[in-house]
Amino acid sequence: MASHPKSVPLVAPGHTRPVTHLSFSALQDDGTFVLISSCKDGNPMLREWTGDWIGTFIGHKGAVWSSKLSPDTSKAASGSADFTAKIWDTYSGEALHSFPHNHIVRSVALSASCSHLLTGGQEKKVRMFDLRRPEAEADIFSEDGSGLAHNGTIKSVVWVGEHTGVTAGEDGLIKWWDLRSRKLTTSLDFKSPITSMELSPKTNRLVVTSGRTVSFIPALPNGNQTHSLTLNYSPSSASIHPLLQDRFVTGSLNDEWVRVHDLSGEEREVLKGHHGPVHCVEFSPDGEMFASGSEDGTIRLWQTTPGKSYGLWQGTQSNGS
Repeated sequence: MASHPKSVPLVAPGHTRPVTHLSFSALQDDGTFVLISSCKDGNPMLREWTGDWIGTFIGHKGAVWSSKLSPDTSKAASGSADFTAKIWDTYSGEALHSFPHNHIVRSVALSASCSHLLTGGQEKKVRMFDLRRPEAEADIFSEDGSGLAHNGTIKSVVWVGEHTGVTAGEDGLIKWWDLRSRKLTTSLDFKSPITSMELSPKTNRLVVTSGRTVSFIPALPNGNQTHSLTLNYSPSSASIHPLLQDRFVTGSLNDEWVRVHDLSGEEREVLKGHHGPVHCVEFSPDGEMFASGSEDGTIRLWQTTPGKSYGLWQGTQSNGS
């Protein structure tokens, strides 16, 4: 195979503690997008597609575990160890609503219309808030009437379409909920605790890490079409290329590296740059780069095709061949 330019990441500093979660927005009409990061410093940050800082959301009083953006990027949601989930105006930076919980909120998700918010966390409960009536009581989803959605901490909630919520827990279960009837529709048992679950909107798949496996699951249950790979390490997070669907990237809490695998599971690249375990990875919606967040408090942006003129890499790779 011909040699290719070395992948040199852009470093996005600003956080003062470990970065726990990263989420890109959808691709906007002008071809740009933004990135929101969650951190144990309690201050989610918003960045342009180039990685340049836009602003910081100030208001949480504990670590922020999850942040997501509305499709048009005008709103953001965050979940924190201060027992709250918040909705933010991304233009003013102001908190629009704060929703109290009884324990740490580990994951949040906004509906496509930005009318509702899903949350989950260490209460083991899934709540749905109506953002048009923020003072109203939340709906709580339960399979058996106990009020509990899982038998362990809920690590991730995602919104699929307008009427389906998907939750993943340390009990090893992924559950699909009909948000109109508030009923469980189906579940999938991974046997081992789930460490991450993200929706890849363009591929319409859930990317799940559990134990040493990475699984790619139809976002809406559709027979037995799950594609699972067993790696020789335990990934903390994984993300699939949104357009080519020919590779995925991972982080791990057992080393400081970001790895690129093909869809057979073969390791293609090991990218070194972080100075601490890698908590989270995410592909940009155009597939041109992916971001990683680490215990070292930094976000690093990596080009999918090193040497290509793109964003802040323009003109910087001329000596990299």
